[in-house]
Amino acid sequence: MATGGWGPGTGQPGGNGTGGQGWGPPPGAPANNPYVPPQAPYPPHNPYPPQNPYPYVPPAPVPGRAPRRRSRLWFLSAPYLVTAILRSAHRVAVRLFVQEGDGRIEDRTVDRVQVARTVLGAVATVALFMAYGAERDGWEDAATGGVANMIIAPVLLIVGGPLVILAFVFYAPQHLRPHLRSRLHAPLKAVGWYLLTVGVLAGTLLGIGQASKNDLSGWQGFVVGLSGLAVLAWGIPFFLLASLYSARSAFNTAHVHPMLPPVVTVALVWVLAVFNAIDSGMPQGPPAVQYCSLLGGPLSVTAVSLWEMRRMRTRFGVTVRGAAPVPVLR
Repeated sequence: MATGGWGPGTGQPGGNGTGGQGWGPPPGAPANNPYVPPQAPYPPHNPYPPQNPYPYVPPAPVPGRAPRRRSRLWFLSAPYLVTAILRSAHRVAVRLFVQEGDGRIEDRTVDRVQVARTVLGAVATVALFMAYGAERDGWEDAATGGVANMIIAPVLLIVGGPLVILAFVFYAPQHLRPHLRSRLHAPLKAVGWYLLTVGVLAGTLLGIGQASKNDLSGWQGFVVGLSGLAVLAWGIPFFLLASLYSARSAFNTAHVHPMLPPVVTVALVWVLAVFNAIDSGMPQGPPAVQYCSLLGGPLSVTAVSLWEMRRMRTRFGVTVRGAAPVPVLR
């Protein structure tokens, strides 16, 4: 019986109605259906790669020599004691005898020229000895003379320095003299420390000599000997460094006026040249070499000092009869 459509009616086999048995598949999930319904959306892309659960472990170091263990008594070794004494003496000597002062002008060019002049002077002295030969014990005499000059220079400064400073103050204008005199405490303090050093060393040597004459024994002799050894072990390097720095800084006379150190240096070097000529006489060699060796040092020091004073006047506006300006680094 016709139903008016292409297929069987509702409820007939093969019908495609809902709830009937038409041509379509039965209701529910079809068996063995190749069609796969759409899955959930893809997870978001991770810009960072997955981390390694096992972190990198550096390779074990190659076994080598075991570090050398320092002895527990290393601070009693001779190198350590000598280094500690020299460093301590140098630190105290610089603190006491290298005080530039408020009016000191630090010119590094002048410092380099002074160092170069010192090196060239030493090289010239050695060259003269090697070229014209030296007498017996000549090298020893030269070394002894250098140390003697280093020790005599502070003594000459103490004796003749006040005269130079007094002349410098009187040469200054009258309104600046009280100001210059008020700055003399720093040089006087340096001179006092130097004289105290000399007095302590001389007293220690006299004390050791008296103790040896009295034949002290037992704990008294041990205490006196140990105390004297400690004072001399530190005092002698300090005295040599103090002599060197006090001669270089002219006992901190830069506190008084920036131009006073070169003036004092010129006076000191010519006094030393006269003393050396009287004591040692003329050096060996032809007459021209003798005069060059005798006058080369004082003339070169004088030339460098005059050049330093000229730089102070042209670059920093400092004059001998003027006030000390504010320090400037160059």
